[in-house]
Amino acid sequence: MPETPETDPARIVADADVLVADLLAGETTGNPAREAMDEIRSHSWLELVASDSLLDDAEAVVADLADADLAAAWRERIEDLRVAVEHPPGDHPALASAYRGRAAHVLSGDEGLRGAQVGAALGSRLNVSVKTPEGFVALFDAESLYEAVEGGEYPGPDRDPRA
Repeated sequence: MPETPETDPARIVADADVLVADLLAGETTGNPAREAMDEIRSHSWLELVASDSLLDDAEAVVADLADADLAAAWRERIEDLRVAVEHPPGDHPALASAYRGRAAHVLSGDEGLRGAQVGAALGSRLNVSVKTPEGFVALFDAESLYEAVEGGEYPGPDRDPRA
């Protein structure tokens, strides 16, 4: 049996639904997808992992719900933020991105990804936690995570999440 790859707790995958909700949330408060993505964008030492397939899914939904120009502009911006990974066609884009990118966290609103069967199947292949954006925001502790992955004193957020 192959060894379970070591995951990086500073690597996070946001499923297409989270990426779309973040973008289309507007400037309203209380949007968990926006809050979760702001945490990721606010810290240069956190990495957003995403395959082209995952971004293709999100881009298509944005084009359908809003317009193609917004979708293209979003795609250009997210390309600069993400760590690109490749996976075989047909794999679930978020789960495959986590596996190929050794991400420890997947943010998704898909209840099917958070079920016990998926957790058991993933656990044998990858040490990954699938959470809703609400769950991530509630549990995320940048200071503790920084100390664990970077070492030293937490400097606080070092990027503007909306820049």
